[in-house]
Amino acid sequence: MSHSEPNDYPPVAVTVDLVALTIREDELCALVVRRGQAPYARRWALPGGFVRPGEDLHEAAARELIEETGMPIDRLHLEQLASYGAPQRDPRMRVITVAYLGLAPDLPVPAAGGDAAGARWAPVAELMRTRLAFDHRQILADGVERARGKLEYTPLATTFCPDEFTVAELRRVYEIVWGTALDSRNFHRKVTGTEGFLVPTGQTTTRDGGRPAQLYRPGELRYLHPPMTRASIPEPASRRSAETDV
Repeated sequence: MSHSEPNDYPPVAVTVDLVALTIREDELCALVVRRGQAPYARRWALPGGFVRPGEDLHEAAARELIEETGMPIDRLHLEQLASYGAPQRDPRMRVITVAYLGLAPDLPVPAAGGDAAGARWAPVAELMRTRLAFDHRQILADGVERARGKLEYTPLATTFCPDEFTVAELRRVYEIVWGTALDSRNFHRKVTGTEGFLVPTGQTTTRDGGRPAQLYRPGELRYLHPPMTRASIPEPASRRSAETDV
């Protein structure tokens, strides 16, 4: 084995990027910033930037999110998503990025700062048709798929809900993130019948319209077993029949 030193290799920079997802106006949306500098000036991108010397990755993610969008990191459920290191992903130099996935209920309108020329919540469906900077469309797609998958085997969907919520509100989160209609009775039976998933508050609300609905908060359950897959709660048969007849 040949002996080598760090100085024998070209420099490599490290960045962080954030796939921050929320639900706004019944759509799954991601936080994006308009780049104010080259490369890809004026193009939309995920929030992020270079990691400073002596800075932890999580600290860098928090700092970049606040600097570029004014969004505090403590509003998000944050977890590391993946790393991306294709040699030509950044035209400036070799850059490896560590992506984070953040999820939260309806968040405020972001305020652009730092080197960002703009910031907004944009529907994921729209962004997947947009030429984002760098490889950010792939990172976004991976983040959305991670969120969809985690809804199957964890109670993470409650992260998109207010502190107290109805089963109908929770079901709507699943429908928006998964992009499919679910049978309300089957869904209600699964989430209320799984021990530790939801905890009744003893209060009701009429904000959904109609009869008073029970309010719940998240329980202590961490993993759903068996998982609640998209195929296990099919949409109502009447709706499927109607679509088939079209």
